[in-house]
Formats: sequence, C-alpha cells, structure tokens
Amino acid sequence: MAKALIGYLNSDLRVPARLEVDNARLRARVNDLEQLVLRLQAENDRLTAAQAAVLLEDAQDLQPA
Repeated sequence: MAKALIGYLNSDLRVPARLEVDNARLRARVNDLEQLVLRLQAENDRLTAAQAAVLLEDAQDLQPA
C-alpha cells in the first residue's frame, strides 16, 4: 500500500516551476485585460459625451427662434 501511495504522489520537481511561470503569464494577461477595459471605458465615455453634445446641438437647432 505504501508503494502505491508513493507512486501516486507527484514527485516531478518541474511542476511548481511550471505553475509559477503559468501564474505569472496569467497575471500579466489579466493586467493587460484590465488596462484594455479601462481604455475602452474612457473611449466609451468620450464617445458618449460627443454624441450627447451633437444631440443637444440638434435639439437646439429645432427650437423656434
């Protein structure tokens, strides 16, 4: 039974290093995606403000003088 348990345990020393590399890569990817979200939110806010200004200008043009 002990031999079966020892064989079952993962004794590959490269696994922690590989997991560390994968974690670092994933953290970098998450950071990239967070930066992309922030950039897209800022761009969306800018476009929304520009569209609101156009609509306001159009509404003012429709007002009788």
